[in-house]
Amino acid sequence: MTEQIVKLKWIDGADQSLKLPSYETIGSAGADIRANFPAEQREGITLAPLERALVPTGLAMEIPQGFEVQVRPRSGLALKHGVTLLNAPGTIDSDYRGPLGVIVVNLGQEDFHVAHGDRIAQLIVAPVIQAEFAIVNELDETERGAGGFGSTGKRDA
Repeated sequence: MTEQIVKLKWIDGADQSLKLPSYETIGSAGADIRANFPAEQREGITLAPLERALVPTGLAMEIPQGFEVQVRPRSGLALKHGVTLLNAPGTIDSDYRGPLGVIVVNLGQEDFHVAHGDRIAQLIVAPVIQAEFAIVNELDETERGAGGFGSTGKRDA
């Protein structure tokens, strides 16, 4: 296993007593990240059904060249409350140095409160391959061909 170091920096006004992104179990692929509201908003926010908000994390990061950080929903929030992330998985590019915010949406039927310090998303560090794009006259044939949405069926025959 190759360990990568993602450098973190607190944003001005962030609550530095909160835990940094962390893997909650030894087998976790994603590191949980927490809501870190500025001092004047430490009570958090409440999202009505279908409402979305950019939730601050209080962090900026430096990702190694050749990697990205994916921001993904937490399954427990999705199942129990209908709370997920827009633009999921979100991508943080290795050359971005600004504040990390998470776009949270409430798809549930009841209001959902995001409290200061809540684990709101998970971060996956993943390698990136940059491809070269080229126009060609023909594409290789496959069994599927141009079959699109639903073309492989719903059940085995």
